[in-house]
Amino acid sequence: MKIQLDGIKDDRFVRPLTHIVQLFFEEADLHFEMIDSPEFTVHIDVTEGDHTIRANAMGILHSTAKRYEATFEQNVSAEETEKERFRLIKSTVSYVLLSVLEEVTGMVQQWGILTGVRPTKLLHKKLQEGKSKEAAHAELKEDYKIQDHKIALMQSIVDRQLDVVPDLYDLGKEVSIYIGIPFCPTKCAYCTFPAYAINGKQGKVDSFLGGLHFEIREIGRWLKENNINITTIYYGGGTPTSITAEEMDLLYEEMYESFPSVEKIREITVEAGRPDTITPEKLQVLNKWNIDRISINPQSYIQETLKAIGRHHTVEETINKYHLARSMGMHNINMDLIIGLPGEGLEEFQYTLDETQKLMPESLTVHTLSFKRASEMTQNKEKYKVADRNEITRMMELATNWTASNGYTPYYLYRQKNILGNLENVGYSLPGQESIYNIMIMEEKQTIIGLGCGASSKFVHPETGKITRFANPKDPKSYNDGFEQYTKDKIIILNELFDINKTQV
Repeated sequence: MKIQLDGIKDDRFVRPLTHIVQLFFEEADLHFEMIDSPEFTVHIDVTEGDHTIRANAMGILHSTAKRYEATFEQNVSAEETEKERFRLIKSTVSYVLLSVLEEVTGMVQQWGILTGVRPTKLLHKKLQEGKSKEAAHAELKEDYKIQDHKIALMQSIVDRQLDVVPDLYDLGKEVSIYIGIPFCPTKCAYCTFPAYAINGKQGKVDSFLGGLHFEIREIGRWLKENNINITTIYYGGGTPTSITAEEMDLLYEEMYESFPSVEKIREITVEAGRPDTITPEKLQVLNKWNIDRISINPQSYIQETLKAIGRHHTVEETINKYHLARSMGMHNINMDLIIGLPGEGLEEFQYTLDETQKLMPESLTVHTLSFKRASEMTQNKEKYKVADRNEITRMMELATNWTASNGYTPYYLYRQKNILGNLENVGYSLPGQESIYNIMIMEEKQTIIGLGCGASSKFVHPETGKITRFANPKDPKSYNDGFEQYTKDKIIILNELFDINKTQV
């Protein structure tokens, strides 16, 4: 679809409005200036008053000469900052553009104009401000065009999170820790995480682990000196169980020696997502250090799919390693499934759910495939044929019904750009088996310190909630060259964040 969108001259609108258009037309040819022979033209006018912002969109589908129009107005207070005012203008313009495109295509966007990763964070904020659930829901529907059933999903998740972490809003003076291990047996086609094939890279692994031990020691020292507790620790990657059992043992020993009161930390998770990395020796190490929350991720129980996406393990291996982990005392296992993998439709996804039912892990994260910009799958889309929007939506409905009928409840949710069907990723668990770390990372109520290659730190001010981000480099060589400086930089930020007037490291 060749689209001309005029009336908007500010370049800051280009990205959000392009994303709105792409919700309807994946391969849209979108122009923000006059062009020859557009198939669809939209003109948007914005009127700013002292107390209101109003946008009007007029669209013409040239093949039929039919006109489409939408108007939306929002109140604005004199106290709004320039940044807040622009955010309101952007959402008002997005609202009318989305409304016109819904009319033209007959396609309803269940999440309305929301394109952010964390919709439940928005609901938490409204409730924290003292608004009733009814008032908060009405605002979400009126201001963002979110459908009722998605608002109900958001509310059920918020309720569950506050049951699991009753002090969620008061954890700003604690931190959580993310530890990134950037190695995997192979790279999956959909992946953009820092993940390097580990075979033949032992030198890089050794150097990386040296830097990681340094970061753990120095951050641990800072936490002890300033009496700051840790809520959760999460080992991700990559695949943290790609390293050897001996390397894992030394790493967890460092964690216990360096971090304050490890025995009081609410949760420690290690992703063992690739079944081909799990061995009895590694499970013994996890037992030794009292870690029993792990992930074993099938993604699919269709062998042809696993081969197509570059996962070099078998379905049988996933099942066998799950039973091995169970037999060796792993009592809290998460599994990830992905909706919309190449070549899969309703029948294949139902089969995957049926196989999952035979295992009944404590928690289950249902992802909708996202075409991430840097992934191999996105670079070669013609090789990876996926289901259409309607079938993807039906697959998500299948997951929703299946989890409910098997006793799972949703407890966290996030979204991604270029996600199939404009849907979402939802974490489900059996009662009492939720991942506290997943709640903390999604709702952004406390600082999460990222250690290791590709690890991102998110510094949340304990009083204002303002977020400062800091990312370690993604490739091991750059990390190995600069881990000491990255550690110093993070401690400087932490001193400012917690108002500690001294220089460390």
